[in-house]
Amino acid sequence: MRAVLLLMVFAVWSGGAVADSFADLVEERARASLGSTLPEDGRFTIRYQPEIDDALLISRFWMDAISGQFLAEVVRETGEVQRVSGLALVSVPVPVPTRRLMPDEIIAESDLITIDLPLGRLNDFSVTNVSDLVGRQVRRMLPEGRPVMVQSVMAPLVIDRGERVRIRFEDGSLVLTAPGRALNDAAAGETVRVVNLVSNLSLVGTARPDGIVEIVR
Repeated sequence: MRAVLLLMVFAVWSGGAVADSFADLVEERARASLGSTLPEDGRFTIRYQPEIDDALLISRFWMDAISGQFLAEVVRETGEVQRVSGLALVSVPVPVPTRRLMPDEIIAESDLITIDLPLGRLNDFSVTNVSDLVGRQVRRMLPEGRPVMVQSVMAPLVIDRGERVRIRFEDGSLVLTAPGRALNDAAAGETVRVVNLVSNLSLVGTARPDGIVEIVR
């Protein structure tokens, strides 16, 4: 085994290649280990013991994807194989509120700041893009400095339950309007049930951005 490793080292030297730093070598192997689960904007922080500054290559590598703990067998310039352990921590830039945001508030860009958080602190429901939050309406109170969950925000409501609305009925060239009352909340483009206050009939339409309930036949 040692002879094989020495041949590998000789091949690196004879090819004129220059080894990366050990941290670079670990990051390369860690990225390969995480594969498609690694976010595109993920950033690595590599910590390890003992210190090693003459690594040529990593011959074997094990990593726990959840904790980031790794164990590497490193070929040094002398041909010696040394085992090194450490952490390959991934952090991701995440938008978090700069203040406590209460239900029904509309999130502005000034309400957010982007910070780096360990990947382990996030889950599949964490919002990682600022553009997915700005202009959204708060559904549940958002604490300052904590990641926002997808289910905690929603498209802004244009119709509130119990609100008086205008119903617009369209059937070809025929267009009629009538006063109504909304039976549920709705954002633009969502389905809303209303009661026609003239006929007292219950109808189903679509909420427009201007708050009108549109029914098309």
